[in-house]
Amino acid sequence: MKIAFYGSSLLSSYWNGAATYYRGILHALARRGHAITFYEPDAFDRQQHRDIDPPEWCRSVVYPATPEGVRAVLAEAGAADIVVKANGVGVFDRELLEGVLAGARADALTIYWDVDAAATLDEMRADPGHPVRRALPALDLVFTYGGGPPVVEAYRTFGARDCVPIYNALDPATHHPVAPDPAFAADLGFLANRLPDREARVEEFFLRAAALLPDRHFLLGGNGWHDKAMPANVRAIGHVGTASHNAFNCTPAAVLNVARDSMADVGFSPATRVFEAAGAGACLITDAWEGIEQFLAPGTEVLVARDGQDVADQLAALTPERARAIGQAALARVLAEHTYDLRAAEVDQVLGRATIPSAGALA
Repeated sequence: MKIAFYGSSLLSSYWNGAATYYRGILHALARRGHAITFYEPDAFDRQQHRDIDPPEWCRSVVYPATPEGVRAVLAEAGAADIVVKANGVGVFDRELLEGVLAGARADALTIYWDVDAAATLDEMRADPGHPVRRALPALDLVFTYGGGPPVVEAYRTFGARDCVPIYNALDPATHHPVAPDPAFAADLGFLANRLPDREARVEEFFLRAAALLPDRHFLLGGNGWHDKAMPANVRAIGHVGTASHNAFNCTPAAVLNVARDSMADVGFSPATRVFEAAGAGACLITDAWEGIEQFLAPGTEVLVARDGQDVADQLAALTPERARAIGQAALARVLAEHTYDLRAAEVDQVLGRATIPSAGALA
């Protein structure tokens, strides 16, 4: 089927953590025979910080972040069998959602794909006039990249016809073990952009752990941390492009995952970093959240921390042998159960159900 996908950016991960998710799931869908066009605005300097060139498996359209640019790309929605509006484009989100619903053919599937469902649901609870809340009755389907049963139930309560989590996963062709790079040498590495709804948890799980272990070396990658006060044993290196993620994950003794507030509260929301690290065979320490065992087994495939003291204790006790064993077990688990090819098969199953005429329509 022809899929028109309106999202933040496929080409750049700059201030755009969803990039690797989009690449993984859409590439896998393309391998299953779908013809995909990804529409992204020229905004937030992302085009000046591209990680990849336009891929051969997807038609890439970069449009001016202007009303005229939005209207031009929305005019193409009517040619697609499936029209997707992702959340968090960052510019003209309301206009894109309304335009998708207005421009899609009557026989096309319209989908809202939410990569930050917990936050979107909080916004809808606070605002009866929220554009997504108003659009739900007209949409055929909601996909999320996490959240589990609480998010599914909440979306259905707000009027979604169906809501299906399509979790983050691994693309083994992109994220895999590589040789260590001295540029990323550290005892603990952490890669994430500075965001208001994660900063307090980063202070607890990463910066407090660093303060508790002044003789260990901590590496911080991501945008926005340049003016953050931090212990002297933390080295902040700024944006790390996706081409360097494997080396970033493979070099430190362990890497850390810290969920955003809303995702930690809801649970069942593994970040892309979880699967990228596991796919590289890294020893991952994650903050505790409900549902982690659905993806990786605590203690053998991932280390789980309740606070910064836990992170410090686990890092202090970690031997190279145990770190290697945890990383290899995690790699085997995600290759067996959590690849984007498997996620794409789930998407196709859902799309197949959604396009089967109802009994009433056949009568």
